[in-house]
Amino acid sequence: MPLYEHVFIARQDLSNAQAEGLVEHFSSVLSDNGGKVVESEYWGVKTMAYKINKNRKGHYAFLRTDSPATAVQEMERLMRLHDDVMRVMTIKVDEHDEGPSIQMQKKDERDNRRGRN
Repeated sequence: MPLYEHVFIARQDLSNAQAEGLVEHFSSVLSDNGGKVVESEYWGVKTMAYKINKNRKGHYAFLRTDSPATAVQEMERLMRLHDDVMRVMTIKVDEHDEGPSIQMQKKDERDNRRGRN
């Protein structure tokens, strides 16, 4: 099955438990339609670069999935209809990276991209 990565932003006035509940809800939508969630991460509340629906911050969540296209389309459809979800981005990837995403890594563990001396 194809591999996907999903990031979605939920409204900032939700509690952490409600935001993590959204991750569980959309994971169950995928599993009900024949897909599976390989890994899910809750990134927490982050400041956005620009306002979306008069919100300056949002709860970010990340999912790595192994699902058929129909399951992904159904999940995206339900995310776009959900009042608490502000933005959704889905990317089809060739393979999933091992370990945590860049957002979850400590600053010391990240690759030194600029070569500071």
